[in-house]
Amino acid sequence: MDYDVIVVGGGSAGLMAAVAAGEGGARVLLVDKGDKLGRKLGISGGGRCNVTNNKEFDDLIKWIPGNGRFLYSALSQFGSRDIIAFFEGLGIALKEEDNGRMFPVSDRAKTVVDALVGRVRSLGVEVRINTPVERILYTGGQVAGVRLKGGKEVSASCVIAAVGGKSVPKTGSTGDGYPWAEAAGHTITKLFPTEVPITSGAAFIQSKELQGLSLRDIELTVWNAKGKKLVTHAGDMLFTHFGLSGPAALRCSQYVVKELDKQAGGGTVRVTVDLMPDRSADDVYRETLNLTAADPKKAIKNVLKTAVPEKLIPLLLVRAELDEMLTHDNIPKAKWTELAKLIKAFPIPVNGTLSIEDAFVTGGGVHLKEVDPHSMESKFTAGLYFCGELLDIHGYTGGYNITAAFSTGHAAGSSAAARAAELRA
Repeated sequence: MDYDVIVVGGGSAGLMAAVAAGEGGARVLLVDKGDKLGRKLGISGGGRCNVTNNKEFDDLIKWIPGNGRFLYSALSQFGSRDIIAFFEGLGIALKEEDNGRMFPVSDRAKTVVDALVGRVRSLGVEVRINTPVERILYTGGQVAGVRLKGGKEVSASCVIAAVGGKSVPKTGSTGDGYPWAEAAGHTITKLFPTEVPITSGAAFIQSKELQGLSLRDIELTVWNAKGKKLVTHAGDMLFTHFGLSGPAALRCSQYVVKELDKQAGGGTVRVTVDLMPDRSADDVYRETLNLTAADPKKAIKNVLKTAVPEKLIPLLLVRAELDEMLTHDNIPKAKWTELAKLIKAFPIPVNGTLSIEDAFVTGGGVHLKEVDPHSMESKFTAGLYFCGELLDIHGYTGGYNITAAFSTGHAAGSSAAARAAELRA
């Protein structure tokens, strides 16, 4: 054998797999088709690199809605606390920000990437960039190595596939690993975009009258066709020329995708924005009416500017059938009740999302029932391991996906090194 372990893909999962395999005493080759390692890691967290999330174990799992429970074993071996200790051990000082997000004190992703790549090299891992893999080689129900583009074959007793999904293709994630997995008998669950902006054909979106409007501390809710609430996410939101973006919209996007999938095509999904989530509809009614009473000669369109975003006022008043020039003494109470309801649940029909290539995260991937949750080894092919976004696992933004990548990568690398050692013995 040329190597004990070949890691294909030099992203978060692949780099951590190479570290774990190297620390396990394996002869490791790390190959990546790009010209540098850690490309997606280098742009994560807005270029600051959100290395993990410091939430408690069970809470962390909840923020990985795409099969997070599969990660119990991997996170028990190498979880967020271990990730923090790992980077601090490399001399990277970390800081905790809102909602448990952990960043380097330097606020530079390059600090993290350089430290991780430096650790890989210090362990004697051979690194080859600009080295695309054509396919993984199998023989007799186990891994034999890889064939590189150009035809050269490199042998190994273990291969770790860590080439990511199909999101952010400029970083090298172009779906290369799916056919490799299928060649070993694996099922690829349906791929879909997650953590992605939402699109809408609503007239007020298409007219761009709300473009650029940023809403702070709102709640966004997705409803199914029967009027049942699917999910609500709190946070900030941005109206764009095509629909909705911002943290709350990104977190709701996967539910929009799944609900649209249930329809025959060409349908819409209703989402609603609660502009005042900390108040009831009765509170909104009373407080806004009191504002008009305090300035009874002023038109309601001007009074409402202190309560709701100015760009939204015309839409709210039209839908509530209120004349914008009304003053306090002429306000019809039933229609003001309707205005309060709209402030609590402003409806937006949405018709989809941007593409999977435009998404931050890929939903779907290698079917988890076909992968050992402790080792990340294929249940079909000995010596074949999967980790990171190639697996059917996806979390919200905020350090959850990178935690899953580091955790599964570490499990795969450790397990592959142990298997290689057994075969050498």
